[in-house]
Amino acid sequence: MISGLIEACRAAIAAHADHLCELDSAIGDGDHGTNMRRGCEAVSADGHALADLPLPDALERIGMLLVMNIGGAAGPLYGTLLIELGRQLRTGGDAAAFAPVLERAIDAVARRGRAKAGDKTLLDVLYPVHAALAGRSALTEIAERAEHSAHDTAPMRAMRGRAAYLGDRSIGHVDPGASSCALLTTAICRYLGEYRPA
Repeated sequence: MISGLIEACRAAIAAHADHLCELDSAIGDGDHGTNMRRGCEAVSADGHALADLPLPDALERIGMLLVMNIGGAAGPLYGTLLIELGRQLRTGGDAAAFAPVLERAIDAVARRGRAKAGDKTLLDVLYPVHAALAGRSALTEIAERAEHSAHDTAPMRAMRGRAAYLGDRSIGHVDPGASSCALLTTAICRYLGEYRPA
């Protein structure tokens, strides 16, 4: 399953990398798509080794690869999310009751980025996704929530990252980190919905 999830995420980012760069050009450095694609390709290149690891170890390893290969703020934020997921699962978190595990990982991302919901970051997708998961929403509904939440960042004023320097000029643009987070969430939900163990 890990290999399939990695490929689903890699393909989703590769297909939308140019669009992510366009979003980032409006309020950032213009390289978010390029950076995300590089990170996903690094994870994919390590896919066979990752597939042999227990899930907590695989998640931590993926997190480290993202930190090392994604530039800007996205690497540490995505890396923190995956590393913390792995740690929480290893220290007694129950994969069958994933919502509390995800909540603690998202809180770690918020601390790392010194951000909160409404600051126009990937947290504005992660928190709604967690709420949908905690409410036992279907995978299709979780994906839809992620996509809508990313679009909902457009009227927000950026409070963190390079976009924050633009002040009110950041209003009217979808946050690229929120968009990549929605893409990954949708890819994961779609894969899990179609996954059938051999």
